Amino acid sequence: LLIATPEYNHGTSGLLKNAIDWASRPARQSVLDAKPVALMGASTGLGGTARAQADVRDTLAFPGAQAMAEPELYVSRAKTKFDQLRLTDEPTRAALRELLEALVDWTERLRTLTAAA
Repeated sequence: LLIATPEYNHGTSGLLKNAIDWASRPARQSVLDAKPVALMGASTGLGGTARAQADVRDTLAFPGAQAMAEPELYVSRAKTKFDQLRLTDEPTRAALRELLEALVDWTERLRTLTAAA
């Protein structure tokens, strides 16, 4: 699962928090349990959604989602990296590729661990 979060007032959006809360039910039977997750986000400021991603990571822990610790993708100054909704900044494109490749690897590792259990 790849989650892209905005950042509002130093945290994630209420909409994303609510979606995760609903997906966490019923308790101990969540569709998020043991689900591999990567986080990313873009903002116009310098933080690149770092605080929002920390909020999402904390929220995902309760239903048992397995959020990757690394790599992290915080896209700051997003207005300079997109053109008509297309990501044009090559270093950011490379970081996104790295994140997606890591998510595939993380998914495979969790699948192997689950199968062995």
